[in-house]
Amino acid sequence: MTKQDRAVRTRLALIRSAAAQFEAHGYVRAGLARISAGAGVSSGALHFHFADKAAVAEAVEAAAARALREAAVRGHGGDGCALQRLVDVTHHVARLLCADVVVRAGLRLNVEGAVGRVRDLRREWRECVQGLLAEAERRGELAAGVTPQRTSAVVLAATTGIEVLAREDHQWLARPSLTDLWQLLLPCLAAPRLAGAVDPAGSEPAGDQPVGGRSAGGQSAGDRPVGSDPVGSGPLGGGPVARDGQAEAGRAGLALR
Repeated sequence: MTKQDRAVRTRLALIRSAAAQFEAHGYVRAGLARISAGAGVSSGALHFHFADKAAVAEAVEAAAARALREAAVRGHGGDGCALQRLVDVTHHVARLLCADVVVRAGLRLNVEGAVGRVRDLRREWRECVQGLLAEAERRGELAAGVTPQRTSAVVLAATTGIEVLAREDHQWLARPSLTDLWQLLLPCLAAPRLAGAVDPAGSEPAGDQPVGGRSAGGQSAGDRPVGSDPVGSGPLGGGPVARDGQAEAGRAGLALR
């Protein structure tokens, strides 16, 4: 291994160790000594890469931002159904949050403004959702009277709520949670021609989604690279929206038109 390779690995190890400390103790209580110890390096090695704790936190936030932007780009790419891509990207972001401590800690640092707000990840997520819904409207995928503006507010409120709840219980990020959400929303949103065509569980094959930080194989999910999991994979599969789902959604009071 070259000296440059070792430096890259050390920097990544420090970012991941810092993320774990920020998640467990918060920015103020997270100490540089614990961060360097968690990465298996000396305090001198930490300061070689980062001037201070704020610089480490900024690196964590930047890494999380890259992963979340990659998810957004994947959602906007392709010529398939925009509503399906919106469902898929929410599942993918949930997987990122569940599987990678860097993404969780970076989003939390950004929301709390712990190191100053260079970027606004919540705004970027809002733009991703609004963009996909606007595309769905152009493609005629939305039901009559459904607007991207009002619909995006509901989707943003629901997904943000799940992210906050998942800070205490990662089961909120498991595939069934988002599948239930989309089973209720899709019959209200989708044009009649798409009834049963958009899969609320995501269109990608189901995989072994880690819950609580470990995959089915026992590997720590945080040891995998950010963005290494396939879109929409999870512990449980799910079928397309049932055609009688509109009645169920109506009873739930989710009229978004």
